[in-house]
Amino acid sequence: MHELGIVDGVLSTVRSTVSHEGAKRALGVTLRIGDMTEVVRESLDFAWDVLREEDPLTADCVLTVEEVHPASVCRACGASFDHDTRHLRCPACGSGDTRLLHGRELDIVSVEIEDSDE
Repeated sequence: MHELGIVDGVLSTVRSTVSHEGAKRALGVTLRIGDMTEVVRESLDFAWDVLREEDPLTADCVLTVEEVHPASVCRACGASFDHDTRHLRCPACGSGDTRLLHGRELDIVSVEIEDSDE
């Protein structure tokens, strides 16, 4: 379950951000995750619920996930196309010589924090 490692890394970054900014706590985190990373959302949510509760800085932090579906471009004919995680052949010319444009993202988009003055 690589989701546990992902969540651990995200929460480490969140805790660092909260500390660096001198904030009280993290309120929310938005992640952008591509389908090609094969992150299992239920496992991610479970790991989030378990690990965030271990630290008062993240205990109430809400996770939001933006899903990114795969898109590629054909190197043979130049066509751009959307697809699922298994079908990477160009629908225009049938070539398997394609380049993935989107779908492997695993990014922290934003961290919402509560200022210590609030």
